Amino acid sequence: MIMNIYKKTILIDLDGVINTYTGNFNKNYIPNIKEGANDFLEKLSNKYELILFTTRNSELAQKWLVENKIDHYLEEITNIKKPAFIYVDDKALKFNGNYNQALDEIEKFEVYWKK
Repeated sequence: MIMNIYKKTILIDLDGVINTYTGNFNKNYIPNIKEGANDFLEKLSNKYELILFTTRNSELAQKWLVENKIDHYLEEITNIKKPAFIYVDDKALKFNGNYNQALDEIEKFEVYWKK
């Protein structure tokens, strides 16, 4: 029996998922870590390879990860949407195959932190 030694990849957004971002972007400041993020990343990292997705300065993001002691859960930081098993993002819509429903959901879309 051949075992699969490769983990599936999950691409996780920084703003609004890992931190407490609420739409007030400041290129020199990353908001506080979101409660539960450390446990979330720890559990995922046991089974998946995690990549952080952000359009922020990668050096600032890396420093923030180290300061929040979560850098060891993530394989890399990227601003490119890399191939992944799942994308975790606060501004995402799951397409279920129905364009009319997707159009409706896009028109009504609101990020959780604006509700």
